[in-house]
Amino acid sequence: MDYLERKGRIFDVQRYSIHDGPGIRTIVFLKGCVLRCRWCCNPESQEYAVQTMMVQGEEKLIGRDVAVREMIELVEKDRSYYYRSGGGMTLSGGECLCQPEFSRDLLRAAKERGINTAIESMACASYEKIEMILPYLDLYLMDIKHTNPAKHKEFTGRSNELMMENARKVAISGQTRLVIRVPVIPTFNDTVPEIQDIARFASTLPGVDKIHLLPYHRLGQDKYDGLGRKYLMEGIIPPTMEHMETLKKAVHAVCALDCQIGG
Repeated sequence: MDYLERKGRIFDVQRYSIHDGPGIRTIVFLKGCVLRCRWCCNPESQEYAVQTMMVQGEEKLIGRDVAVREMIELVEKDRSYYYRSGGGMTLSGGECLCQPEFSRDLLRAAKERGINTAIESMACASYEKIEMILPYLDLYLMDIKHTNPAKHKEFTGRSNELMMENARKVAISGQTRLVIRVPVIPTFNDTVPEIQDIARFASTLPGVDKIHLLPYHRLGQDKYDGLGRKYLMEGIIPPTMEHMETLKKAVHAVCALDCQIGG
């Protein structure tokens, strides 16, 4: 089969984004995730199945099957923006590693057309699946949410050992640039000791020189109502910028990583 005919399931495409990688980017959001993070801002991404969600009082179908060829033609439309800004294509989700063959082939199509590639991923998959995409990947934005396995499982549904092991393997491979990202979630990991533990771990990864602290927000809360689900972070207040600056200073106190808020 021609790899451009490989099909995958997406639920959104965001063009002209300045997040999830350098420059102006096209973000392709893939369906499916093995985690159930309490704060997830894209709950419609978690199930691989096509779903119906109420949006502003109307039913909306979430999820559609597309071929690599169709997606890369859309991504290529903004090539001039990528060239001028140093941007490109980012795969997000959900967890793009839940569709490893489609992710690999879409990244390959971008690389063969000279487009910068990135993924935003939790690395909660076998390393064999990660190895499939590394030859076509310029930047891996990897979430590390906590260093404590029990607390990680309590808030996400899965322990963290596999993800931390994969972070080390990706770093050692030297095949892609690796940046560690930390969603800062009140009641979960927003204390100085917890953030410093993650920073210490990140600083042991060969080649890693950046860590991004991403403050919790409630932008996806309405989606839970639309899916008929309970929002488990009700009443949790996003961290203040003052607190985020405190955490940034705490990272600098324990390691030499370049720490930034957002990213």
